[in-house]
Amino acid sequence: MLQQLRFSLPLILALLATSATADTLIRVSKSPTCGCCTEWVEHLRDKGFEVEARNRNDMHTVKAALGIAPRYASCHTATVGDYVIEGHVPAADVKRLLAEKPDALGLTVPGMPVGSPGMEMGDRVDNYSVLLLKRNGSSEVFSRHPQNDTHSH
Repeated sequence: MLQQLRFSLPLILALLATSATADTLIRVSKSPTCGCCTEWVEHLRDKGFEVEARNRNDMHTVKAALGIAPRYASCHTATVGDYVIEGHVPAADVKRLLAEKPDALGLTVPGMPVGSPGMEMGDRVDNYSVLLLKRNGSSEVFSRHPQNDTHSH
């Protein structure tokens, strides 16, 4: 039995590693000239995600194909697991999404709010919301930032 376990353990560890990577691999489509997109990719890597970034000149096409309505758009679009991540969503919110697994399209931070990951400009941090995109085209607030804001939960 121990001999069989010894041979099975590497296979089990490999499968677990593959599963963990699949959950944390984020594929980002971004404009080749966008510096804030690159900063957001670095934010995700710093928080433990594996990121595969691709430069695209057809971001409107990418967004439309993934179901991102123009009112929810930002500069870059990503996928992780079965979800779409649009814009400067903090890594903590992506991790929460993956842990809670709601029935939704994904998360978005519309526009480019100052102080969101990748949009840091000194000490200035605008209040902004991360929205949960529902499959029916609507949305609801998933989180508010900064976290010390009196409206956050």
